[in-house]
Amino acid sequence: MAVSPEKPQPTLNKDPTSAWQGLACWRMLDTQFAQGERFLTSWQSWRLDPQRPRLLHYVAFCQHPVSHQTVLSGAGQDPALKLFAHELVSQWFGLLPGFHRFVLDQGQVVLTLCVGETLSLLRQQRFEADAVALSAPVDDADAPWIFKALARCCRRGTRLVANAPNQLALSNLSSHLAQCGFEIETSATPNSSTAPALIQARFDPRWQLKNSRPNAVASALPVGTCAVIGAGLAGASVAAALARRGWHVTVLDQAETPAAGASGLPVGLVVPHVSADDCALSRLSRSGVRLMLQQARSLLVAGRDWAPNGVQERHIDGNPTLPIHWRDAGQEWSTPAQTSLHKADWAEGIDTTQDVWHPHGAWLKPAQLVRAWLRQPGVTFMGNAAVARLHQGKGAWELLDAQGQVLCSAERVVLANACGAATLVQRLLQDEPERAASLTRVPAMQGLRGLLSWAMHAEPEPAIFPPYPVNGSGAMVPHVPMDGSSAWFMGSSYQSAREAERSDQDNHLGNLQHLQALLPELASQLQTAFESGTLNGWKNTRCVTADRLPAVGPLETGDQPGLWLCAGMGSRGLSFSVLCAELLAALWGAEPWPLEAGLARSLNALRG
Repeated sequence: MAVSPEKPQPTLNKDPTSAWQGLACWRMLDTQFAQGERFLTSWQSWRLDPQRPRLLHYVAFCQHPVSHQTVLSGAGQDPALKLFAHELVSQWFGLLPGFHRFVLDQGQVVLTLCVGETLSLLRQQRFEADAVALSAPVDDADAPWIFKALARCCRRGTRLVANAPNQLALSNLSSHLAQCGFEIETSATPNSSTAPALIQARFDPRWQLKNSRPNAVASALPVGTCAVIGAGLAGASVAAALARRGWHVTVLDQAETPAAGASGLPVGLVVPHVSADDCALSRLSRSGVRLMLQQARSLLVAGRDWAPNGVQERHIDGNPTLPIHWRDAGQEWSTPAQTSLHKADWAEGIDTTQDVWHPHGAWLKPAQLVRAWLRQPGVTFMGNAAVARLHQGKGAWELLDAQGQVLCSAERVVLANACGAATLVQRLLQDEPERAASLTRVPAMQGLRGLLSWAMHAEPEPAIFPPYPVNGSGAMVPHVPMDGSSAWFMGSSYQSAREAERSDQDNHLGNLQHLQALLPELASQLQTAFESGTLNGWKNTRCVTADRLPAVGPLETGDQPGLWLCAGMGSRGLSFSVLCAELLAALWGAEPWPLEAGLARSLNALRG
């Protein structure tokens, strides 16, 4: 449904700065990524303009993703474009059907590559473009629907440039555009019946426009002040995403230092979820892992704070199971473990034939990332600040402590303090029962306690430890730099916070049982350490929703909601935090979403 990459592609105004200067964000929709040349040149124009918008958002479609080499060739011989192309292709993997978000140039250039059919992709968008480059057949049966869906992605004044293969197609294209509210401004008539033609138009329908997109904020919230409650992965990622967009963000936490709750986990895994039916959780986790890996590469030191060395997932109790018709792009994410590559002393006697290998899996120290996010310009951290109540005044929210003293005031508030968010919601509901229509729809959340067992490696280290993390029944992270040496971590246990808390030793023994299923030979060698009561333990409480998916979005209705939620990530904070932050920031800025609208609905904060 798209023109082939070999055909000439339409170009926008050679000097786009006259259109985007003075704007906070420029949103470009390109229905044919081709070799990426148009994206790369737009990026270059943005970089060279001293009055450029803070953010360049570029949404591009392709039916089938192109190769690394094709993207590199799209840069031609221009040295600057080559640098951009290399930055992009460093993240260019696993491009299954759906949306793929690439955060580039220190977070100021964002590419959302959408893989699939044009009509379906247009219907999954929830933003209004400032400019459109259109490549679509006008003789296709879906053409009328494509143009209608395109119009829903435009604001009054959106500029469009399109190409047509010949004079007849140009005439049909002009007719379709005019019927959908575009005014034709110029057209370049081809010199022959086979030469391509170009047309430029402006979206300016004669009828009144209505925003019928569900779950979409009608217009960008005015950039100003924001308070984020909670300095863990959820809160810190939201703060960083908003600060990149110009917001002044104050992050409050009841603890003295950041990452004092579940995000203080010494080490966690960044790994995609897999399922036979490639369910919503699996697709969401891939989107989140891609974004988390981008942040880790940008902000952390490899080998010290994280290591993208891959993760092997054991097949235990029938899981995991890859989709039956798993595409090549999917195998770049998760593939059957190759015993010839991963068989070693640690795996003797273990059947790994049904295991799954995640080549982009990684271990990561969450607290290091939280601190890096909170160091971003525009973010201020306030510790020892336990918020007990919220009060909406004139033009601002007040965050009050238990004594009723104002800790902070801001135009917008994001509750990112795990199960503490539910407590604040309930208190607000008591103070203002008229909010029941929205607040009672917040999904129920509960705490899950967990303990991580760990110890420093003995010298010399036994070869029975695997060279990379192994998960499936808990997770063994075997080699983590710590205090000038190396440590191993095993866990974590699970227990509802509503139950009487088990002893630490009982949790250690529970982790041993998981290790016996995961790596029996290693469990045998470590059994004495587990049973002796000498292991170190780290414990805290995760916050989960009933459907195990995060809750993100506004907690009130209206065009300018001031109270928002980003919580309930459970054990997948490293997979979900950046994705949720990008979605929330996109909602605030009326930007392109990082997810298909259908997937994003599953994260709605008012889905209960």
